[in-house]
Amino acid sequence: MHFTPALAATILAVASTALAAPYDAGNSTVTATGTGTATQPSSTTSSTTTKATTAPSGLAGLSKTQRIFLSDTRVDALNNVLTSNEDFKFNFEEEKQKNGGPSKGGKVVPANRKTFPALTNTGIGGAVAFLGPCGFNTPHVHPRATEFAMVVEGTIVSSMIPENNVVDKDDKPREILNKLSKFESTVFYAGSVHSQFNPNCEPATFFAAFNSEDAGTGQIAQELFAASNADATAAVFGNMIDGADIDKLKNSISKNVALGVEQCLQKCGISKRK
Repeated sequence: MHFTPALAATILAVASTALAAPYDAGNSTVTATGTGTATQPSSTTSSTTTKATTAPSGLAGLSKTQRIFLSDTRVDALNNVLTSNEDFKFNFEEEKQKNGGPSKGGKVVPANRKTFPALTNTGIGGAVAFLGPCGFNTPHVHPRATEFAMVVEGTIVSSMIPENNVVDKDDKPREILNKLSKFESTVFYAGSVHSQFNPNCEPATFFAAFNSEDAGTGQIAQELFAASNADATAAVFGNMIDGADIDKLKNSISKNVALGVEQCLQKCGISKRK
């Protein structure tokens, strides 16, 4: 075939027509750039109207978070993935009741890019910790985020050991210990060992904000002992424990925190479990 300017023009015209053709999936229209819109019923209020598209079948098995990561722009993510107003709503109370609800010690409910996909690519996350009487959130670290915690109900005693070479006047590792009441706050630096416990006989709740949508959590006791006996460690240590189990992890927490939990148990008439 002899390639001429006229033939080249014909090929370009055919290609342009193919690219302009819409992708038809149901009643949705997706253009070659993937930003088309679907026909939606008319609404009297623009605030409740959303533009939605149907993703190509190749994305059907992916989570919303994965599909957001594959979106070219935030506009594409909003038009193709986060198509419902409900995608921007997260209910900590409902999440708390899943999987049987909290234990006697309490429960931490995280809002991260997995549990709340709308946070994907925002660089922020959060959690609400529900602590029962004398409940204890065991020592842990967040490897990818600093935490800003604020008490919203009851009282919380917070403990933080920042890092090596941060010492007190006796040249011992410094523990930053605070008793926080409602609407009082503290900060836990990224990578610092920290914990929280409820020193009273009534429930306590605090909200934690993170400068990461995937802060991560490493419980110190589990990471230290799990290599030798993972099953035993899982049975003894948990993210949240009942203060009655304090003797099981006394050697892995600070003396100040252990004493506080002991005092709470005595005040509330709770017997320790052997």
